[in-house]
Amino acid sequence: MRAYNKSRIVGQLLFVALGIAFIYYLFTPSLHQTNVVKPQIPKVDTESIVVYDMNEISASADAVRKKEEVLILTPIARFYPEYWKNLLKLTYPRNLITLGFIIPSTKDGTKVHRELRAAVQAVQKGPKHQRFADVKIMIQDTGLSSGQSEKQRHSLEVQKERRSKIAASRNTLLFSTLGPKTSWVLWLDSDIVETPQRLIEDMTSFDKDVLVANCYKRHNGNLIPYDFNSWVDSDHARNLAKGMGKDDILLEGYAELATYRLLMAHTYDNGDPRTLMELNGVGTTALMVKANVHRDGAVFPTFPFYHLIESEGFAKMASRLGYKVYGLPNYLVFHYDE
Repeated sequence: MRAYNKSRIVGQLLFVALGIAFIYYLFTPSLHQTNVVKPQIPKVDTESIVVYDMNEISASADAVRKKEEVLILTPIARFYPEYWKNLLKLTYPRNLITLGFIIPSTKDGTKVHRELRAAVQAVQKGPKHQRFADVKIMIQDTGLSSGQSEKQRHSLEVQKERRSKIAASRNTLLFSTLGPKTSWVLWLDSDIVETPQRLIEDMTSFDKDVLVANCYKRHNGNLIPYDFNSWVDSDHARNLAKGMGKDDILLEGYAELATYRLLMAHTYDNGDPRTLMELNGVGTTALMVKANVHRDGAVFPTFPFYHLIESEGFAKMASRLGYKVYGLPNYLVFHYDE
């Protein structure tokens, strides 16, 4: 009986020992296991936090020396090789220039995109010192057609709708590309094919909030005024506006809507290119804007703003924010001759 109990006790002890060994084996990693997956502790990437002191961003008359960044913005519905060639002639350091384009998402826009992209890649894949700091291309249904003739694009009856769409396109481009280190924004139309090579240095040297060049075109050896959106207001125009409905707009360059404003295009006299004149309206053929003017809220109204729209509405908005708007009557840029 004692022998039986002794055997029974020994058996129970062995059973318990085996159970403990099994549990130990089950829950304890093997010392010989080499492919154990260790739990990953997430790492905090402190480099993802970037702080910009906006008070340190300058827009001055000494833009090159202070290495001020310039954003050149161009809505583009038709690609002009002459525009691109002229752009490449600008002498401002390319490492301080970002280019921004917006293209319509249409069949014509696809062609424009292909041509523009090829031109951009030829530069950006070239020598590093010749590359732009960045190039951004936006594609959007702008509602604008590149198949219209100049006469169709500028007919009075389509201006309100057309310029509203242009304003919306400009705002999209601006909001999508304006960086925290941008000092200046140069609006340069895609059909501007000739400018002074020091365009950026020249225009920033005036240290003005908003400054527009005078736009002409060369035709059969003659200089023809082109952009009539840069002007000084008149009493007659102000009185016209008072009698208009809230959704009506005033436009320049149309005999049926005479405003008797002083158009900068008509003040060119081949004089000092540094001559300044204060303006109430501007065009965007070659328009230099301090980036803070845009940051403070001056954009391109898509609706009648004091009976003005798009670039002329922008000038009004900038002035309402306390900024001064100027033009250069004897500093010429040239539009493509259609």
